[in-house]
Amino acid sequence: MLQRMLKPVVAATLFSLFCSIPAAGRMAQEADGTKSQISSWAAAAPVHCLVGHRVGKIELGLANNGTLGTQNTPAVSDWFTGEEVPDCEYPKNSQVAYLFSGAFWIGAIVGRDTLVSVGADGWQRTQEMFPDAAPFGEIVRRSITDPTKPEYEDAVSEEDYIAVYTDTFTEGIDTDLISGRPHTPLNIEVTQSSFAWSYSYAEDFVLFDYQIRNIGTQTLEEVYMGVYVDADVGFDLENTQGFADDICGFLPTYPASYGSIETVETVSIAWIADNDGDLGVFFTDGQEHPCANVTATRIVRTPSEADSLDISFNWWIGNGNADLDFGPRERPFVGRLKEAMRDFGTGGLGTPEGDGNKYYSLRNQEFDYDQIYTGIKQPNDSLWLYPDQSQAADFADGYDTRYLLSFGPFDIRPDQTLPISFAYVGGENLHTDENNITNLPGNPDAYYENLDFSDLALNARWASWVYDNPGVDTDGDGYSGEFLIEWLDSAIDSIYPTVDPLGNPKIDTAWSFLLPDTHWTRGDNVPDFKGASPPPAPVFWVDQSIGKLRIRFNGLLSETTKDVFSGDHDFEGYRVYIARDQRAGSYSLVASYDREDYNRYVLNERLGTFELLETPYTLDQIRALFGESDPAYDPLAYSRTNPDTILRPGDTIPQIFFFEPQDFNASIPGVSTPISKVYPNQPYPTILNPLEALPEELTEDGYLKYFEYEYTIDSLLPTVAYWVTVTAFDYGSPESGLASLETAVTLGARMAYALPDWEQVQTENLEAFIYPNPYRLDAGYRDRGFEGRVETDDPEDRIRVLHFANLPPACWIRIYSIDGDLVREIGHTDGTTHDEWDLITRNTQVVVSGLYYWTVENTETRDVQIGKLVIIM
Repeated sequence: MLQRMLKPVVAATLFSLFCSIPAAGRMAQEADGTKSQISSWAAAAPVHCLVGHRVGKIELGLANNGTLGTQNTPAVSDWFTGEEVPDCEYPKNSQVAYLFSGAFWIGAIVGRDTLVSVGADGWQRTQEMFPDAAPFGEIVRRSITDPTKPEYEDAVSEEDYIAVYTDTFTEGIDTDLISGRPHTPLNIEVTQSSFAWSYSYAEDFVLFDYQIRNIGTQTLEEVYMGVYVDADVGFDLENTQGFADDICGFLPTYPASYGSIETVETVSIAWIADNDGDLGVFFTDGQEHPCANVTATRIVRTPSEADSLDISFNWWIGNGNADLDFGPRERPFVGRLKEAMRDFGTGGLGTPEGDGNKYYSLRNQEFDYDQIYTGIKQPNDSLWLYPDQSQAADFADGYDTRYLLSFGPFDIRPDQTLPISFAYVGGENLHTDENNITNLPGNPDAYYENLDFSDLALNARWASWVYDNPGVDTDGDGYSGEFLIEWLDSAIDSIYPTVDPLGNPKIDTAWSFLLPDTHWTRGDNVPDFKGASPPPAPVFWVDQSIGKLRIRFNGLLSETTKDVFSGDHDFEGYRVYIARDQRAGSYSLVASYDREDYNRYVLNERLGTFELLETPYTLDQIRALFGESDPAYDPLAYSRTNPDTILRPGDTIPQIFFFEPQDFNASIPGVSTPISKVYPNQPYPTILNPLEALPEELTEDGYLKYFEYEYTIDSLLPTVAYWVTVTAFDYGSPESGLASLETAVTLGARMAYALPDWEQVQTENLEAFIYPNPYRLDAGYRDRGFEGRVETDDPEDRIRVLHFANLPPACWIRIYSIDGDLVREIGHTDGTTHDEWDLITRNTQVVVSGLYYWTVENTETRDVQIGKLVIIM
């Protein structure tokens, strides 16, 4: 693999660019040269916001300027949390990157001008979309996780971000590299909404919805829109140059199954991945960090569903060297546009410089061949231009690649708004064979056969279904989408008439009735942005004591909230987890509670299998419907090999079925489950609104007693951190083939120490203390799990931890040198009895070996405790 030039560092130049933008006097320039004051800019700088979608398995950064990732904004941390934001990490906490930069592009004919505006172009510092000043340009956050919070109103997902920006700013922006003219705006306002979920079927994608409004006075003609992605893939990209071996392609279709029906679905996915997934590779830290997955873009909505829509997929390599600037190009006067050869301004075939060339790339209707085929020149190919064969093999087996997925044309009249929606999707385990790379560049077909796109295709399908729910007539016009009919030879009880495939009534011998089973494959082309969801996680608290953590939680919302997709109360139970770090895979289940209910599996005679087609039944329902109201009827007395039968009135064929527990049926608090009721004798409340409930129905802190639970985790080490969480789960949706959904273990997880709480500290007059003391650099605290449990890119000397325990709920911690100089001051205000010092001084330097004094001052009583500390570095 050859790498001739490093990817340019753009953050510093972008920061200087944004800081140089004048604050006032901004005018929107029309294509005819006139100017109009149509921008909403206030006399202040744009408020650049950076946020990260973190709720799902895919972590994705985005800014309020039409860009994905963090490379094209001066913002350096999450607008809401202050945390570091990844470009794209997949899966979450893996430290493996899948994105350098992404951006929204739009081009149009305005009068006689060809104009393009981009969030970023990815190689120059060109950026042409900006937010308004604060507070108007700030990103808005919403969430469906808690109906009692203000951000619940109008929320779509667990994590909504809404940003508004325009392309009307013209000052301080670089001139067009080809024409030499200043940026001429299209005069558009973009409202960008992005949605993410933690549910198992939706955790691998983020949905984006763009509303593009023409805020100018001229019609935008032949508008083309696109998504540009430079998805660098790998671990520790800065030091490994892992971005230099990526491959790119387009997946037009993929096989799909609906029951016994095998079909091929149109998926239209543009993707980038590492060339070999770094399988079996050990990095400088002595660990493997495989990047065997793939990320992709799927367009799920365009302003038109017309067959005449032009879709283009272009990929290219470009890093400043003309010899290495390549992308597939159709031959002049031969390709779909039948135009003359264009000079892209780089000396190569790849990077489109200037508005004219960008617009050409948006509208050229090319579907580039996949990158791995670059090294195989077809001798009779009269369509494509190929690279110099001395470079072709190097391009084919991976390089620093990016793509543009675009579509059009449309017209946007003044004040008209057009939509575009797409999904940024991840798929796991694209690579499974570490030797597959040996097939490149010579045998791309064999290489392709060893790639597994199944998870990507499945996640892309779910993205399209969440965007537009299949079988749902959203606008009430009588059309619910596309479907397939599977004709089943079955004894299943059905609401459908018994007919043959031609629609004629069918009367036949037993076991030969044909019943239609409808599989909805697409929605009605009206967006829903709605999917099945688990019940909200319960509110929970952690009470600490020596060696124990008591988890108290209240499940009012968990047990009473309807599923937004099905409209059912589908709550099933709770699970309590504990971990030694915050990674999802580190959590262990320690206790669970679930309602007593049973799934009924009915025989599909034609397939010879039992199928689950109904929601679970309670024991009382089973005895009434299938046990002739016999109180002794035991659903578990029947099994797959010993099923029960029933012949209902009007049926000629008996149903054959059996039951299984939906979960563990650990349904008696404190008996069949260690989770117990805090108020076991509390009756169901008279009203579910705590503000209107009777006083005797409420806890001291205003929660309904009936929904209060507790569980104590014991035998814990008091000196190490634990992460605990309580999740809620439902029973799934058999009708749609959806398994039980559970809230994410990382959502709302709390860190706690099994140390005395403040009440115990006061009662027993316990003194504050620190550990380890002495702190020894050679003690291997990280290897033993006492520090460095939280995933971070910080160097070794920035993850050290010294602990303070038995602290007042609010206090000042101060560390002094032996000479009395203040080394560090820490304000402790979180109400716990524990805090930490990272062994960094107030001057942000690493502390040196020596003897130190520490004090703890109670901010309420002004009492001060003093101790000594030894540090051996």
